Amino acid sequence: MTMAPNKTEEVAGLTVGLIGLGLMGTPMAHKFSQSGAILRVWNRDQSKSSQLATKLDNLYVCKTPCEVPEGADVTILMLTDADAVDDVVFGAAGNSKGLANNLRPGSLLIDMGTTSVLKTRAFAAKLQVSGSEWVDAPVSGGTTAAESGTLTIMVGGSNQAFKKSLPWLQILGERITHVGDTGAGQIAKSANQMIVGLTIGAVAEAFTLANANGVEPEKIREALFGGFAHSRILELHGERMIKEDFQARAKCSIQRKDIKEAIELASASNCQLPSLETNLKLWDYMIEENMGDLDHSALLLAISGQKKEAP
Repeated sequence: MTMAPNKTEEVAGLTVGLIGLGLMGTPMAHKFSQSGAILRVWNRDQSKSSQLATKLDNLYVCKTPCEVPEGADVTILMLTDADAVDDVVFGAAGNSKGLANNLRPGSLLIDMGTTSVLKTRAFAAKLQVSGSEWVDAPVSGGTTAAESGTLTIMVGGSNQAFKKSLPWLQILGERITHVGDTGAGQIAKSANQMIVGLTIGAVAEAFTLANANGVEPEKIREALFGGFAHSRILELHGERMIKEDFQARAKCSIQRKDIKEAIELASASNCQLPSLETNLKLWDYMIEENMGDLDHSALLLAISGQKKEAP
């Protein structure tokens, strides 16, 4: 089920708890603020929370993750990986109990980060025992889409939980698809990251081949527009490669994490992904050469054998 964009006033005056104020979480906080919602936020690096509080009047900075759900109508996570989610929800990030203990029965928790499918299902089952609902709603579109409220959002969860989450997701996204039950959103995101990682690699190799034969990559990119090879990756990441603009919108380290999780899921599902396993070696190179904090378009450097420090 795919929902068309519908920017409503349904969340105005309501309270959203938001945990994780990184590259994606911060612009999401701005969108919620603009919608008239009240925010309760926590970030591991408290300086980010404090900086955001100087810009948004309707924001309260919590001292621990456990405080975030207090009085919140929904709690949203935008964290780096499954370990961070486990730590915040069930573990010891500032409080040994985790925020799950502060969720009221019937509460809704939305994980909008890219989290392991198998762990997502385990987390949801664990949370359900306390009477709360888990929705996995990972996103695609990067910081540009987060800032404009045009994210693509892939949702896993029950029909009831999806309906409850929709008014909040519509503030952030333009295309929102209920993919299926818990974990289905993360499977869709895994497919997304597979295609992104492989396509970035294909564009980088095409540009490297062009350079080696005296043809400007910019001309190759222009020539391919409108044909079967045309894609958003060719548009956006191709331009970044040409300009050598590798300031992170999505880090190589995160892309590598997502590729590894897709391969792990494939192994657990008894299927093989040979192209992806080869692609992973390029992302491994970026990490080994201390280029993990560069934008994932910097994969070009792995193919050309160059090195560059993060800005």
